[in-house]
Amino acid sequence: MIAFAAAVFFLIITPGPGVLAAAGVGAAYGMQPGLRYVLGLFIGNNLVILAVVSGLAALVLADPVIRTALFVLSTAYLLYLALRIAFAGSKLAFQPATSEPGVLAGILLQPINPKAYAVNTALFSGFSIFPDALVAEALWKLFVVNAVWIPIHVLWVWFGGRLKALNLPPARQRTVNYAMAASMLLVVGLAVLSAF
Repeated sequence: MIAFAAAVFFLIITPGPGVLAAAGVGAAYGMQPGLRYVLGLFIGNNLVILAVVSGLAALVLADPVIRTALFVLSTAYLLYLALRIAFAGSKLAFQPATSEPGVLAGILLQPINPKAYAVNTALFSGFSIFPDALVAEALWKLFVVNAVWIPIHVLWVWFGGRLKALNLPPARQRTVNYAMAASMLLVVGLAVLSAF
């Protein structure tokens, strides 16, 4: 059981689209918008867990056309989100990003987030805890995953929000936003490289 909780911690805390987006939204827009975004990520992640546990994810992702389409959608969405974070409050964008991503944006990220499927598949298909009670095991794992997931994502938003709360000069805030966006682009680049 401790090994499972440790695996949850290390798989979730590592930078991926969700945690980087949470930190980026916190840094670009502040703590409250960041928490709204994390609420959406939470709902979306639990939808991914439901898809993984029910077998729907395996069925859908077995089709190479659907898998490729989801990969293209996730890459495009992460690029869009990185641009929104990079140009938050800036007049450098073609259209300034003045509205923060909300709950719906968070929900939409998780079903197209490859890390969400990989992590949840590893967690829910491995680590046999109650081999004779699969429903109890799934419920227990769901509880542990969420008990670890929530504080980690709130911590990432807090980190981003603290950067925003420092009330940095506009040039430095843009640098922070660019760094957050660049981190997301790095994750996108790694995902693209691993796909080939």
